Amino acid sequence: MTTTYRIPGAVLTEREHTVPLVHGDPSRGTISVFTREVAAPDGLDRPYLVFLQGGPGFEAARPTSPPSGWMARALKDFRVLLLDQRGTGRSTPVGPVIPGATAAEQAEYLTHFRADAIVRDLEVIRAELGAERWSLLGQSFGGFTSLTYLSLAPEGLREVLITGGLAPITNRPVDEVYAATWVRVREANQRYHERYPGDLARLRTILRRLDEEDVRLPNGDRLTSRRLRQAGMWLGDSAGFERLHHLLELPFGSAAFLADAQMASGWERNPIYATLHESSYADGGATRWSAGRLAPEEAITGDLLGAEHVFPWMWDDYAGLRAHREAAQLLAEHPWPRLYDADRLARNKVPVAATVYVDDVYVERSFAEETARGVRGLRAWVTNEYAHNGLRADGERIVGRLLDMVRGRA
Repeated sequence: MTTTYRIPGAVLTEREHTVPLVHGDPSRGTISVFTREVAAPDGLDRPYLVFLQGGPGFEAARPTSPPSGWMARALKDFRVLLLDQRGTGRSTPVGPVIPGATAAEQAEYLTHFRADAIVRDLEVIRAELGAERWSLLGQSFGGFTSLTYLSLAPEGLREVLITGGLAPITNRPVDEVYAATWVRVREANQRYHERYPGDLARLRTILRRLDEEDVRLPNGDRLTSRRLRQAGMWLGDSAGFERLHHLLELPFGSAAFLADAQMASGWERNPIYATLHESSYADGGATRWSAGRLAPEEAITGDLLGAEHVFPWMWDDYAGLRAHREAAQLLAEHPWPRLYDADRLARNKVPVAATVYVDDVYVERSFAEETARGVRGLRAWVTNEYAHNGLRADGERIVGRLLDMVRGRA
């Protein structure tokens, strides 16, 4: 089904695509994947740029009216294709639980929602739309998926832009990845308390009271100290220090404090964000709750705020995750297949340009630079001007410069 309509500054075309649940095994049935094409209103036939968003487990960005930021810049050169990756947004939802399924069946079902399946979905869609080749813009997890695309089907790609998403590609153990993220998040905590030195005592008081009192969020969940520590997710955002400070300065237990504390830990809206998160770093092998196993003691009982780290207890503290509890445990022990072909990437012929953010809390800089060296023809822009959300903060400049780099103009 295809629907087209206009908004100020753009023409939008919405499509629903039918793809196999398991590529190569038609007996497993099909699911629907939704795309929204955004084109400039001048009617010119521009090539496609596919946007792969962060995650895993989040739908595509929704266009504003008129388009702004990175999308406004992209529309000068492209038609932008926004993909609700399988299981998200208007694509067939995963849901909290598969009716009648055992935990093992649900876990097996969820194994088909990683980057390799997303790439194969896009190859089906590319053929359906008649695009000989198209370009990619991958943010964060979307950058990881772009590297998988370059590993599996580079013949479908004209050029690739990656922002904050150069994953390790050499089968680096997942524990090394999470050990590095804990170092980065500790540094971010230190920078935060240097900016707001009065907040450390305030934070310690709040954490103590949450251990002693039964404080309930607007949705009925208990606000535990370990849940509040996940507000450290904001430390990787350019405006995150201020968002965290504005949460901590509110009167403890007030309606505003509780509403903002609930918003600070956004794992429930898209449950596969938590359930499949560690699998996005598993380039072969099982994760076995790596982030939790490697967490320093002060991130468990002290005042160290975490970031994109998942823990087994989340499926107890978050009501919206509980239906995935048993499946998540099985997936933590699942021997995940490889996502990247390092040999093929070393022979890559597709032009690639990528940002590497010096103080990225989510993607380790040293591993990103190692990946940049391992992908033939990749040009890296290493910068301390932005946090992980640089594409959202200054997208016009970032996309413009990456296009200049990938096309040899810079």
